[in-house]
Amino acid sequence: MEKKRIPVREINPVTRMDYPDPDVIRVDDTYYMVTTTMHFMPGCELLRSYDLVNWEHFTYVYDRLDSTPEQKLMDGDIYGKGMWAASLREHGGKFYICFVANDTGKTYLYTADRLDGEWKKQYIEGFYHDPSLLFDDDGRVYIAYGNTEIHITELEADLSKPKQGGIDRIAVVDKGNSRLGYEGAHFYKINGRYYLFLIHSLKDRWRRTQACFVADTIDGAFAGGDVFDCDRGYCEQGIAQGGVVSDPQGNWYGMLFQDSGAVGRIPILVPVDFSGRMPVFGVQGELPLQFQVPEKNGHIYGELTASDDFRMAGEEKRLFGCFGLKSAWQFNHEPELELLDWDRNAGQIRIRTDKLSKDVTMAKNTLTQRMRYPGCSAEVTLDFSRLANGDCAGLCALQGQYGWIGVTKRDNRFYVVVRTKHDDAESEEVIRQISGESIRLRLDADFTDMKDEVCFYEKERYFWNKVGKTHKLTFGLDHFTGCRFGLFVYATQQIGGEAAFSDFRYIAR
Repeated sequence: MEKKRIPVREINPVTRMDYPDPDVIRVDDTYYMVTTTMHFMPGCELLRSYDLVNWEHFTYVYDRLDSTPEQKLMDGDIYGKGMWAASLREHGGKFYICFVANDTGKTYLYTADRLDGEWKKQYIEGFYHDPSLLFDDDGRVYIAYGNTEIHITELEADLSKPKQGGIDRIAVVDKGNSRLGYEGAHFYKINGRYYLFLIHSLKDRWRRTQACFVADTIDGAFAGGDVFDCDRGYCEQGIAQGGVVSDPQGNWYGMLFQDSGAVGRIPILVPVDFSGRMPVFGVQGELPLQFQVPEKNGHIYGELTASDDFRMAGEEKRLFGCFGLKSAWQFNHEPELELLDWDRNAGQIRIRTDKLSKDVTMAKNTLTQRMRYPGCSAEVTLDFSRLANGDCAGLCALQGQYGWIGVTKRDNRFYVVVRTKHDDAESEEVIRQISGESIRLRLDADFTDMKDEVCFYEKERYFWNKVGKTHKLTFGLDHFTGCRFGLFVYATQQIGGEAAFSDFRYIAR
């Protein structure tokens, strides 16, 4: 039967935001994607699409993970840890999400009868780096995982632990790669063969590369190698690691990701041909600018980022999935809701401090949204009237090498300041003393060709004044996530101070 011709259009980059380590499934004509959310709460975000190109928020799998002191920013933190590289599967009418958390050393299994239903939390005995589940035709279930050595382990039918006497083997080895050995397993059975998709770096330089190994039986030899070494013409940044999925017409696609500097790791959609034994990614080793994708007309997608006047609330979890706030928001760690006062009539959210913090990264209840490639801006009104001496509050570019503009209170006087971090040192520029109760703040971020700069502004009457120095943003392993806008307050001398935020505006370029 001749395949239906699907319209061609420009595709990449998908979402233009930090959604790394994607895994994708299709349910009828609808696609669902899970990606790494690490320390942010609520966590394990699922996105929905009908064409693999446009995506919208669908649900969060959990509000809180284990509520450890570190996850709550009470005794340490989990930056760069938390939930990593989930596997999303459907089997027998049930949905499965499996991932590890590098702060707890546990492997989590969430199950649900509906993707937007209640997810039941379980654990799989053991720790499986970058796991991928495979439900075989004979009823057996396997987990592939590892770094440098890729293991395949058979699990009990209830997925609670390794099966006694079951298969437990090393399938692929990539030793001697000082940059990055094979990891990021995605395990499938397609056309009767077993496929292991992996990521690693070229040995002579840092560049992510997609690899694939194939076996005819679960205990047979896996043979293969690199199948996609492409940077899309973007800054020598390779494209790799992710799931594959077919559309209803039988066309295959890989949803991988590409390092894109400080904005994070952005999904990239790649056509895949399974007509031969080894899959072919792209066309002659390159990613075409345009190719056929599934299409469904008439659906209006929700935005993955959102302006917010803090007046809207609702019961629909898809739209208001962040503890009643719009789903575009996530907290930097597990929030303490008793420190929040949300006045929807006034259009204001107030955050109170309850501990002393060394810098903005340790501020509880920081509200964040992903920044967007190639550039974006955010504005917010800060009411600083209830700050305590030593408090800092404002609008930040949240990452390890952070930058923020805001207000600090010293000796009962208020000052507009810009603070930035370079390496291990924080710098401060005091802009001016300020009176009154509120100020309008703005950040502009530019990620074009990994420029990775943020500028700071304050509004006086009708005009925006650029203040402070332009700050260089850096993607680092300490946070291991793309830079985000954040609304924050933290105390350095005494607890109990408050900051209030209103009229948040997100501008994508």
